[in-house]
Amino acid sequence: MKPEELIAILQVAGRLKETTRHCFFETGRQESVAEHSWRMALMALLLEDELACDMDRVIRMCLIHDLGEAFTGDIPTFQKTNDQRQTEKNRYQAWIDTFPKKEKQMFQDLISEMEAQQSVEAKLYKALDRLEAVISHNESSIDTWLPLEYDLQYTYGQKEVQFSAYLKDLKACIDQWTTKKIETSQSE
Repeated sequence: MKPEELIAILQVAGRLKETTRHCFFETGRQESVAEHSWRMALMALLLEDELACDMDRVIRMCLIHDLGEAFTGDIPTFQKTNDQRQTEKNRYQAWIDTFPKKEKQMFQDLISEMEAQQSVEAKLYKALDRLEAVISHNESSIDTWLPLEYDLQYTYGQKEVQFSAYLKDLKACIDQWTTKKIETSQSE
């Protein structure tokens, strides 16, 4: 890849550092999409000994999964319409089409695998995406939660972790944290 091509790709991807997500930090600052993707990749790295799969591939999926939001911004899953999903997908693909051949093929292969949700790696990336969001919400002030998020904290990611005993245990641990957070806020 030519240096100019790399810089062009990084400039677009760099938009995610300023693209905010629905979640807030305890300090009140909104989380960026880049921060979410980074922590997903870190989670994958840390789980290498717990889950038997190609963790390098999972990390790659974590790093690229929300790049389409560089064009559309982040729209929470519970608010995103099918039209918005398609617009994001189309704009992301149009950008990937400008990549050098090797990188274009790599991204297309990863995206196809992620969408198919057949491989352990794709299932793990999707579970980490959900779990990281729930963890982030538990870290945020409960004052920033929407009413629907009290239930969503328990249901979001529940289906995605079913393929792994370890991930089911992790989700249960996160759910206990959620329960404690809600109970603590109600007693204050």
